[in-house]
Amino acid sequence: MKIERESEEYIRNAVKQIEGRLKFYEENYAIKDKQDLLAMCLIEYASKFESVNNKNVVEDDGFTEKLTEIEAILSSKI
Repeated sequence: MKIERESEEYIRNAVKQIEGRLKFYEENYAIKDKQDLLAMCLIEYASKFESVNNKNVVEDDGFTEKLTEIEAILSSKI
């Protein structure tokens, strides 16, 4: 995997987080297969990613609605 120098710190932090979650799952669940542990970790992070993306979309919809209202008010004043 080739990593840009400016992304290196982010990648290192991500690796530490993943290793921590893998250790958590290994210690708290009776799973020894590394591939299963990786799958659980992947599902956790993917679901968090989806949750954040959906939240941003919902917040963006409210923002767009407010901008439309402001635009209508300004248009009526011109």
